[in-house]
Amino acid sequence: MSIGDGSNGYEAVAAQYIAGRGSGGTIGVRQVRDWARTVREGGVVLDLGCGPGYPVTQVLVDAGLTVYGVDASPSMVAATRERLPGVQVRCEPVETSTFFGRTFDGVIAWGLMFLLAPAVQEHLIHKVAGVLAPDGKFVFTATQRAAEWNDAMTDRPSVSLGAGRYRRAVEAAGLVLLGEREDEGENYYFMTAAR
Repeated sequence: MSIGDGSNGYEAVAAQYIAGRGSGGTIGVRQVRDWARTVREGGVVLDLGCGPGYPVTQVLVDAGLTVYGVDASPSMVAATRERLPGVQVRCEPVETSTFFGRTFDGVIAWGLMFLLAPAVQEHLIHKVAGVLAPDGKFVFTATQRAAEWNDAMTDRPSVSLGAGRYRRAVEAAGLVLLGEREDEGENYYFMTAAR
């Protein structure tokens, strides 16, 4: 794939991802399930970077939420559609998703933010704030410390802004930081809500 690949290299490794990470594993499932309980019962949730629909999208559906998914990898979107036909999913870059014309009770970006350029990460936080219903919830993962590394699957650059900068971006977007926690896979969760 070219450097301009909107999937940040994940379309090129989609089959490998789906066969491995996207077909099993429970890292983060408990945290996502706990977060889903904070969303309005029966609410509508946007899963940014939904991948093949497992485990995160599946957990949200199992929680009784109406889920919309977006991913820039055509293969990941096809896998989500096959696995979860009731989920409306679109193949497009998250930062320009047409779903941002809707309102959501919750938005989740698990394993996504650090794949985006720093300015895009901050812009995405603002876009999410603009589509949350009153008391809507937004959770995203990144490393707690500011860091740069190459993604293990795509070998492309990944950047975490670090907890301090994420907190400032959340506040600047008009969101309230509800808490932070880490799971067994060292995913660090920033849990926020609309004011």
